[in-house]
Amino acid sequence: MITESEVYKIGTLTRTHGVRGELAFQFTDDVWDRVDADYLFLRLDGLLVPFFLEEWRFRSDSVALVKFEDIDSADAAGQLVGAEVLFPKALTPEDIDDEDLTWQHFIGFEVMNSPEGSPEGVLLGTVSAVYDQTANILLEVTAPEGGSVLIPAHEDFVLRADHHDRRLYVDVPEELLNLNS
Repeated sequence: MITESEVYKIGTLTRTHGVRGELAFQFTDDVWDRVDADYLFLRLDGLLVPFFLEEWRFRSDSVALVKFEDIDSADAAGQLVGAEVLFPKALTPEDIDDEDLTWQHFIGFEVMNSPEGSPEGVLLGTVSAVYDQTANILLEVTAPEGGSVLIPAHEDFVLRADHHDRRLYVDVPEELLNLNS
């Protein structure tokens, strides 16, 4: 049985589409397409349930229409609307080319503040949103105890990304973190 620590959220099923059992899948990470995954996990009544992909097609850069095996009607698909979609960390590719990614990819990553590049770092929180409407892209990081901070998504602050463990290592001065509080 798979545990919460072995998966991460990549989106939500938002509505049915048509009468064949297709669903609109609002995603933050298209990893299932990049690795040609056979299945995804859905959180149903608190349980992680695997669903095998029959087919999918992209509608936009953040929405895909998916069809799962044995979900063959709008009624059956309707039972899945609102479910969180999760992806197994074990299938996440190690060799992701960061240049092919948008900042939206990092939603859900833990953010570790690692002054001077220290390997450990201090957990600041989880990337909960990306504001990229201006030239200065900002990552909203929600702290475990609540509240959030905004961190510039800039090479001066972002040190590296660990895609397998879904961690983003940053070096953000304390003064900048205090501006947000």
